[in-house]
Amino acid sequence: MRIALKLRHQTWVPSFVTNFFGKELGGGRKKEEELHGKAVKVLDLLHHAAELGHTDALYALSQLHLFPPNQWFPPEPGLSYEELSSHASITGNASSQALLGFFHATGYKDIVPIDQAKAQLYLTFAGHSGHKGAQMAMGYRYWSGIGVVEDCMTALSWYEDAAEQVMAKFMSGPPGGRTLPLVPAKLSDLEGGVFGPGASVASTGLNAARPVIKTANARAAGEKWDDLLEYYSYNADRGEVDFAYRLGKIFYQGSIYGSTGGIASGGDGASRVVRDFHTARHYFLRIARQVWQRDPPNPRQYQTPKEKNPPSAGYAALAAGYLGRMFLRGEGVKQDAAMAKMWFERGAEYGEKESHNGLGIIWRDGLVDGKKDLKKALTYFTAAAAQDHAEAQVHLGKHHFMRNELKQASVYFEAAVRSGSPFEAYYYLADIQSSIARNPATPAEIAGSSCAIAVSFNKLVAERGLWNDNLLEEAEIAWNSGTDRGKELAMLKWWVAAERGFETAQNNLAFVLDQDKSILRFTRFAPQSPSNDTARLALTQWARSAAQRNIDALVKLGDYYYHGLGVADEPKTTRYEKAARYYQSAADTHMSALAMWNLGWMYENGIGMPRDFHLAKRHYDLALETNTEAYVPVMLSLIKLHAKSLWHTILGGEDNLNLWTFEDAEGGASHFLPGTLRLRC
Repeated sequence: MRIALKLRHQTWVPSFVTNFFGKELGGGRKKEEELHGKAVKVLDLLHHAAELGHTDALYALSQLHLFPPNQWFPPEPGLSYEELSSHASITGNASSQALLGFFHATGYKDIVPIDQAKAQLYLTFAGHSGHKGAQMAMGYRYWSGIGVVEDCMTALSWYEDAAEQVMAKFMSGPPGGRTLPLVPAKLSDLEGGVFGPGASVASTGLNAARPVIKTANARAAGEKWDDLLEYYSYNADRGEVDFAYRLGKIFYQGSIYGSTGGIASGGDGASRVVRDFHTARHYFLRIARQVWQRDPPNPRQYQTPKEKNPPSAGYAALAAGYLGRMFLRGEGVKQDAAMAKMWFERGAEYGEKESHNGLGIIWRDGLVDGKKDLKKALTYFTAAAAQDHAEAQVHLGKHHFMRNELKQASVYFEAAVRSGSPFEAYYYLADIQSSIARNPATPAEIAGSSCAIAVSFNKLVAERGLWNDNLLEEAEIAWNSGTDRGKELAMLKWWVAAERGFETAQNNLAFVLDQDKSILRFTRFAPQSPSNDTARLALTQWARSAAQRNIDALVKLGDYYYHGLGVADEPKTTRYEKAARYYQSAADTHMSALAMWNLGWMYENGIGMPRDFHLAKRHYDLALETNTEAYVPVMLSLIKLHAKSLWHTILGGEDNLNLWTFEDAEGGASHFLPGTLRLRC
């Protein structure tokens, strides 16, 4: 039996055997029966409480039926809709109304027909009751014209309400604000982009250096973060200070890759690791002790050395900045502003920017003995901002913003955005642009531009501040479970988030539903015919993602119209023309070599646009200029194009299909005469 229990962990053993071992020999079947019994009991108790008029039990039932937490609770979206309807009618609860709006907006599982008017009604009530998700959904609907006429100012009002909630939550945290959630990853990015590495805009050019693409490359190479951490630990234990510092950063931010902009900017969600403040402090303290062997009995008695040009502290100064921040915020240690100030002063001796920023917060807010000194605070913030520290630039911008010096404030906020600020700077810039848009004296064209900027920035703030109801993170966990039930739950959560305007959720949902991945689609080996309903849903999500500046999604839209996926009822001519327009829109960004190649092929074959070999060659050339990885397909296409043109010219053609001309000695053009061969484009 011991041997059998060990065999169940071997990958070469058939799954039906390991399942048997797990259930029969490991006691799994008995445990399953116990858990199933507990789930039935929970549902029975909640049903009984709901029948007795307990509205919280009614809402809990609706959540269990719509978002079952595990396999013991079966999904029952139809029951969930009925329970949400009852709960909303009895209590007017905003959360129930928001989910009812989702059902009517999407027609999920055909429980109710799609009715955008009813969706609008439920979401409006929920939004006015303060439900942030409903406010975001309303803002997105007015911004995109879903069920309503596009109205930027109305969209701005809804997104402002959501962003204000998020900012209030952010400011309720420790000094410096709450820790930002990690940036969620797109499923397609983890595979090198929608079209794979090399062909997708998401993984070519400057985008190839994005943390999520580095993570995708690491996964493709079979690397695991546990192996990386073990390697770093091995080198750190040998006294390699740079590896110890990297480990401290990784465990502090809970991610292998941090965002630009400083400590406060968060990290990448694709390279997530378990966050461990105690381990981070261990490594930072080990580094710092190489310069500061001991601490004074009273940190308030610490005095900065008078030496004007102290020797370089290297990583110790950087570690001091992190240690000061941890004491300032109570992360892994007891919150102690005096200790924080001591560590910040140590780092500031060596000009470390995080330490300058931390001292600015302490003096501005009077966190040590209530002593405030705005002049000192501004001096420290300026020193950090001069080193492109995003958070310090935000603090300087806020200082001018509070004094109504909006022009100077904008300068600092814009500098913070360039330095990598992912949150606060956008909030205040949105407020400034909103005031411009609402000013009656502002010209209409400027007001419209300011409104669009304000909506975009408020939307970004509302979507980043997900400390509660983080649908993207919950969906990621469900998807990574690997079970069919988990994947179905993940898609539901992405769908809810997509209706609230999250481009990541729209991309994920479209990518999962995408039926145009197989290169065999148009051969006799093609898989079964795609579902037009599923393709239509994917097309909708691709369109919404493309409208939020996802270039690969824009190319996908062209593919769907070209292949007739989700638009089978439209005539081919119309579909090809629309496909060409989408490819052209993507090509105009000068980032998608694939879109340019597609356009070249359509010009070459006269599909969706007039046949023109000159424009075909031009787009093939542009594809290669945009992405050198397109060398092989572009060269093959050019060879074929010139062969076609040569045959056309031999037959006497002289129109836009003739790429071949000869220049005679007089400089005139003639065909097939001695002279210098020139390819014309």
